[in-house]
Amino acid sequence: MLKKIFSKSTKTISAAAILVASFSVLSRFLGIIRDKILASEFGADVILDAYFAAFRVPDLLFNLIVLGALSAGFIPVFTKYIKDFSLSGKDSRDKNKEAWLLSSYVLNLLMISLVLVSILGMIFANYLVDILVPGFGPEQRDLTVTLTRIMFLSPIFLGISSVLSGVLQSYKRFFAYSLAPILYNLGIILGAVYFSKVLGPVGLAWGVILGAFLHMIIQVPSALISGFTWQLRIDFENSGLRKILKMMIPRTLTLAISQINLLVVTVISSTLIAGSLAVFNFANNLQSFPLGVFGVSFAIAAFPTLSRLSGQTEKIKKVFNKTFKQILFFIIPSTVLLITLRAQIIRVILGAGKFDWQDTVLTIDTLGFFALSLFAQATLPLMVRMFYAHHDSKTPFFMGLISVIVNVFLSFYLASIMGVAGLALSFSISMILNFFLLWISLRIKLGSFKEMNILTSILKFSIAAILAGLIVQIAKIVIWTFVDMTTFWGVFTQGLGAGILGIIVYLVIVYLLKVEEINILLKRSKKRLNKEDLEIENTDQNQQF
Repeated sequence: MLKKIFSKSTKTISAAAILVASFSVLSRFLGIIRDKILASEFGADVILDAYFAAFRVPDLLFNLIVLGALSAGFIPVFTKYIKDFSLSGKDSRDKNKEAWLLSSYVLNLLMISLVLVSILGMIFANYLVDILVPGFGPEQRDLTVTLTRIMFLSPIFLGISSVLSGVLQSYKRFFAYSLAPILYNLGIILGAVYFSKVLGPVGLAWGVILGAFLHMIIQVPSALISGFTWQLRIDFENSGLRKILKMMIPRTLTLAISQINLLVVTVISSTLIAGSLAVFNFANNLQSFPLGVFGVSFAIAAFPTLSRLSGQTEKIKKVFNKTFKQILFFIIPSTVLLITLRAQIIRVILGAGKFDWQDTVLTIDTLGFFALSLFAQATLPLMVRMFYAHHDSKTPFFMGLISVIVNVFLSFYLASIMGVAGLALSFSISMILNFFLLWISLRIKLGSFKEMNILTSILKFSIAAILAGLIVQIAKIVIWTFVDMTTFWGVFTQGLGAGILGIIVYLVIVYLLKVEEINILLKRSKKRLNKEDLEIENTDQNQQF
């Protein structure tokens, strides 16, 4: 039974997106519980500022070395080496021997790089922290150094995990891949609930390490079933490895400028009032819920198909357009709900224990500015993967560089007059700019994407979402008269009731407007296969995608 679950592949983009999104909902829900525990136990204060700051350098290491190699090049190149996707176990190891050798080369190279850099990071952590958080006091700085040294272990586990993830995505075996972030959050929760009670604040860091290990180990069975085998070899003359390394350079630079963006936020936050970095991260995590569930899920599900359709311009644009509209179908109403219900969401999720009203107000303002760019943030992962599918990782780099430069300058200016909320506003402006730059680049590269058809769908989504938002506002006022808004259950009832009513109104209106995406959603709810997806994806009868 377990073998069947771990070996099952997903046939269509929509089905894969629903699977990834479903697990993403659970993972994000656990992330909410994680943040609620952190906020309740520590509040938006110096300990959490140190904890979030300690994430930055190990996260930078992971993004540059691991994601730089894998997100841009591994899946497109690895899939070209797979001769038969229908095989598994020993048969796959024999038939697809070159592909599994390539995965070993990548894994070994990553591990050598990660171990060396992690050791150096642990040794020089004190110097890194001094650069990262110049506004921290001595005790907070020492705590950040300790947490950073522990967290330098996590990129090693996550590096192995990411190679396995690339294999599973290529085979469209999304079950274990989608389960990994859930276990990662469980590890962090255990660190906050149990380890911190015994070890103090450093227990939070050990929870991260446990989560990273669980993230890796859950994917091993499914990868082995697919045929993954490890060999202690690196062949720098291998054409596949050389191609991945070639594509890795501009992708790494793209991630580097993105990470510089986060580092600047951390530096600026350390000079603002205590708790600013924690507030920024809490608001960012809340807005990331719809992004992970809808934007990232659809982009991940579509990437293997986009990679295989590279060179088939009309087909790849058809897949892109459909996926793009499906993302916006969900993200536009999510934006309206997040803006109209952000006070209720924050009070219910974070408003307990040491997380006081001042923390709440700061988070409300910050989340509101984040929400302005949800449409751009949600579609950027798909747009970037369109370039990667065409083995172009340079364009996203240059467009991202322009956006980050704008964000850095705006961050210094807006933070000086708006505080932490200014950081969120500058971030949103830069994301919207990045969206338009990439869209223009895609159009130049591939021609028309039938923009009028997309704009018509967006207009329908927006009309329905705005009307739903008005109903939410009215419902909040009505429910207010029947509940005690000074209690948790009063705020929860108001938010839940208004939110459910808003969702119902949105779905009814898009149905009346005959939006195509609502029909896809209804078909999926009835567990029907989407024939259009199958026609697009089954371009080779020997490859069961």
